[in-house]
Amino acid sequence: MRQPSFDRGPRGPHAQNQGGIQKIDAQQRAVIWRLTKYVLSDYKFSIITVLVCIAVTSVTTLASTLFTRTLIDDYIVPLTQMANPDYTSLWETLIKLGIILLVGVVCSYTYNRLMINVSQGTMLRLRQRIFERMERLPIRYFDQHSHGEMMSVYTNDVDSLRQMISTSISQVFNSVITIGVTFASMVVLSVPLTIVSIVMAAVMMVTTTWLGKRSRKYFRTQQESLARVNGFIEEMMTGQKVIKVFCHEEQAIEEFERINEQLRASACEANRIANIVMPVNGNLSNLGYVLIAVAGATLALGQLSIFNYPLSISLGTIVAFLTLNKSFTQPITHVSQQINSVLNATVGAERVFRLMDAEPEVDKGTIELNNPKGDVDFTDVDFGYTPAKQVLFDIDINTNPGQKIAFVGGTGAGKTTIINLINRFYEIQKGKILYDGIPLTDIRKESLRKSMSIVLQETHLFTGTVIDNIRYGKLDATDDDCIRAARLVGADDFIRRLGNGYQTVLNGDGGNLSQGERQLIAIARAAVSDPPVLILDEATSSIDTRTERLVQRGMDTLMQGRTTFVIAHRLSTIRNADLIIVLDHGRIIEQGTHDELLALKGKYYQLYTGNELTA
Repeated sequence: MRQPSFDRGPRGPHAQNQGGIQKIDAQQRAVIWRLTKYVLSDYKFSIITVLVCIAVTSVTTLASTLFTRTLIDDYIVPLTQMANPDYTSLWETLIKLGIILLVGVVCSYTYNRLMINVSQGTMLRLRQRIFERMERLPIRYFDQHSHGEMMSVYTNDVDSLRQMISTSISQVFNSVITIGVTFASMVVLSVPLTIVSIVMAAVMMVTTTWLGKRSRKYFRTQQESLARVNGFIEEMMTGQKVIKVFCHEEQAIEEFERINEQLRASACEANRIANIVMPVNGNLSNLGYVLIAVAGATLALGQLSIFNYPLSISLGTIVAFLTLNKSFTQPITHVSQQINSVLNATVGAERVFRLMDAEPEVDKGTIELNNPKGDVDFTDVDFGYTPAKQVLFDIDINTNPGQKIAFVGGTGAGKTTIINLINRFYEIQKGKILYDGIPLTDIRKESLRKSMSIVLQETHLFTGTVIDNIRYGKLDATDDDCIRAARLVGADDFIRRLGNGYQTVLNGDGGNLSQGERQLIAIARAAVSDPPVLILDEATSSIDTRTERLVQRGMDTLMQGRTTFVIAHRLSTIRNADLIIVLDHGRIIEQGTHDELLALKGKYYQLYTGNELTA
């Protein structure tokens, strides 16, 4: 069973919760800086407000912690020694503290709401930018990138950025400010106890980093396995009919069990180590808590000093410092986790920016076509999809407006490639193509393509009504125009038999229609645009013989007065072509009318007389 080559693994900040602080390389710094500028371009004031609110929230949290020292040393201990304690000043202090905490709550709510607006607004702009860029990319780009890869940008990668902006960034800012403010307060309260806290924090960071290095490789394997599982499931869902036809259910189940077991094993190994991080950090934090309590009690009971600097502390200081120690060590762990999330999200950001930076389709043409006639001529045209592989050689085609030109040849002969050159999906390397005597490269692509209609072998219908899908060929067409086009190509009868006729809603690329019916609608879509040039790329390949005869009559009417380029498997459909061109490995080996080519008794004669269904 073929394995999907594209990656659909998770890319969000929680995809690799492996602990340990990763190193930031130059490329990641560039991506982070670009993303920062992108966010600040529209939300500079919001980000500044968020930073201020985070700072205020951290200060109010610290104030409540430091208040425990004041509460114990200035109120609880003295009041317990009074015969008639007065609680007035205590209530006044508690009210002030309540006001401070209320300010912190308001600031916390404000910055969280602002970050939601910033993240969702940024995602809105990103999705819009990448979709706009995608719509302007050349066909070559879609040939080189799988649909799964591009969908991953819209889903996994964009969502990883959303989580990073809305959660990780604010938590990093909050943790950093909390660490700084808390550390300063700890130094003021007691330098010896601060040293103990720093030592324990260093031990926690070293332990976390060591465990993170061990688990990181297993998480990478887990992501790769998850990507294979997701890709395999999507591939199997798409190919269910093929699986059923060839009775491949058991083999598919066995293959899924194999790659699913790989995912289980890698996930267990990765999480086995990663799940140790929090318990280890928790126990180290508790150990630090005990050491500080013991050291604080020693300092409180003894009358120690260094260089006449008193080391003794009060009971309230010990209680406050123990709380500060928790506020100091927990953000350190959070920072390491969130930094990893930010750096993992840069992978998604790289892919988003790579799509945004993709070179759009270049159009150097300046000429607008007015009343085009459809005269297309090729002169000494060479073409290759890559410089290393040429697929067309010395193509010379001379046509007159209104002619029907048919291309015949085996698979890979170059028939579809020539069609792609006519509408400038690709640019030629040598020679020239003239449209009404004008070099194709001098004509604006939009003007050129509006003068053509194309019906592909693989039809695509959009979600919407039948008549809307027909109108897609000409957006200003009336309902009567669409119905007339459907009647012309023989689609009117089956459309009227649908549940709601022309107002029947199609979903899932017209999954409720047969392949032949879908193609008839696609042909009607081409007919409604009424172009001077019509391109039919095996347009009747999925239509049964009876329907084909009906469509052929409509197609003959449609092709009257238009230059038509036809690729067909069934040679019987092109016998009345004005010019039949036989291709072989990118070269024209024969051309002429049906009778002329039969008289030559060459390649066309062999194709026509040997097997009519082979082309």
